[in-house]
Amino acid sequence: MSRKVLFTHAAREQFLAALAYISADDPAAARSLRARAAASLARLADYSESGRVLPEFPDLPFREVIVPPYRFFYRVKDDAVWVVAAWHSAQLPGEPEDVGRD
Repeated sequence: MSRKVLFTHAAREQFLAALAYISADDPAAARSLRARAAASLARLADYSESGRVLPEFPDLPFREVIVPPYRFFYRVKDDAVWVVAAWHSAQLPGEPEDVGRD
């Protein structure tokens, strides 16, 4: 079953801020990260359970895809894969917000 891959507002803002920060020093690196993230996240449309369970929150219904150096947290809900957070791997993540809470 193919699903839509969507970003919550908060996750979109986090990722765009990361791209802007990287682009200020190295625009090519920002473009590369964006392309790698797009490719990895697009695979979730057909393989939504392929990400790993969040080690910090194993009891929550979230998974992650790692696109070094970023972690994208997501949840499958109905016919969509919702990316709910984009964290740099050096950050300690807070509990992801569920879809519909932002």
